[in-house]
Amino acid sequence: MPVASSEPPRSTLLGALVRWFDADHIPEGAEALRNTPKRVDWPRSVPFIVMHLACLGVIWVGVSPIAVWTAVGLYFVRMFAITGFLHRYFSHKTFATSRAFQFVMAVWAATAVQRGALWWAYTHRHHHAHSDEDEDKHSPVVDGFWWSHIGWITSKKNFPTDYARVPDLAKYPELVFLNRFDILIPLLAGAATYGAGAWLGAHGHDTDGPQLLVWGIVSTVVLFHGTACINSLAHVFGTQRFLTTGDASRNSFLLTLITLGEGWHNNHHRYQATTKQGFYWWEFDPTYYALKALSWTGLIWGLKGVPASVYEEAERTKAAVASPRA
Repeated sequence: MPVASSEPPRSTLLGALVRWFDADHIPEGAEALRNTPKRVDWPRSVPFIVMHLACLGVIWVGVSPIAVWTAVGLYFVRMFAITGFLHRYFSHKTFATSRAFQFVMAVWAATAVQRGALWWAYTHRHHHAHSDEDEDKHSPVVDGFWWSHIGWITSKKNFPTDYARVPDLAKYPELVFLNRFDILIPLLAGAATYGAGAWLGAHGHDTDGPQLLVWGIVSTVVLFHGTACINSLAHVFGTQRFLTTGDASRNSFLLTLITLGEGWHNNHHRYQATTKQGFYWWEFDPTYYALKALSWTGLIWGLKGVPASVYEEAERTKAAVASPRA
């Protein structure tokens, strides 16, 4: 497990530059970063800003059906990795798998460019422990839309991974490596996308390396904002089936469509240990369907269901709401 370095603090800019490549390079100590105010760390935000600006590259590289469909495909393939792997496996362990496929899931999820699986899991577990409280890293109820959507991820305060909070994952050195050097897989994925475009163009198809890379970046940016909508909107818009969650989590079909099933957020906050987010057959949950299909291959197993007591609570709440007031 990585330990904070004892070397003296370096300049803010230099530290941020090194942390672009080594996320565990925190000479000042992780606790010092966690105690900083809620504000944007601009040096650390440079790659994030550049990624958004790179989307303007479509002006120069143009558009083709191959590029657009590649972007769409990358969005859904990686959204599944976020919802199915980062969320339902690494954060909540709602199913089981082998160590080898666990590594595959971590690599797959890393292509989404949303940092490492251990940071993601630690951050999400922290959210559930403090949902819509002052300590919540991205509560729209506490800090408003923009901070919960994008501001929080640019802050030094939320940068370090607390490995002590994810001991079930931190015991695997391969996962710690991917988490520490979280830029490695995105760089390799970018190179592969460029190479695929160059190969297709060289074989007579209507695309090339730069075009496919830029559209891959567009897909990544849209993917980030699709994921972020759960933080910024799923505690604001929608309905509440369960009123005992102690927070403002809500269910939204629209957010479900954007995130492949994560929109049933109030369901999830009521019972986090199930692989399902849609508790009823009419609650569309494509991530669950894909995980169920994946379980048929033997790569994952032990998908957890919803306890009868949770359904009974939902029925009691429904009846209480429907009954006339005295």
